[in-house]
Amino acid sequence: QVQLVESGGGLVQPGGSLKLSCAVSGVTFRYTIAWFRQAPGKEREGILSINNRDGTAYVAESVKGRFTASRDVIDKILYFNLQMNSLKPEDTAVYYCAIGPEWRTGGARNPTALNYDYWGQGTQVTVST
Repeated sequence: QVQLVESGGGLVQPGGSLKLSCAVSGVTFRYTIAWFRQAPGKEREGILSINNRDGTAYVAESVKGRFTASRDVIDKILYFNLQMNSLKPEDTAVYYCAIGPEWRTGGARNPTALNYDYWGQGTQVTVST
């Protein structure tokens, strides 16, 4: 059974940094993993994706140069991390990690929510003074 568990959200001042983590387990197929975010009153936005097979990545223009992704394996559990630097008030949103099969997502490209089957519970990130 695929499970994604997120952690690391919170309140941060503009210009600050946060690191989100997504613990992934139970995946038995080739997949792409992505981070999405949804601000109040806005559509869910895909901001970053990584093809787990070859490591290629896509980063949205809205976060390029500020957000980076990394992967760690600890005790056989994959952690998909999102390091967020130079945060802005407009980065305020609920952040989700998600997994979709590689054949449907097309690998690391601009992620579309409909192509992702498994989702974390979401974690709130608030950028404010």
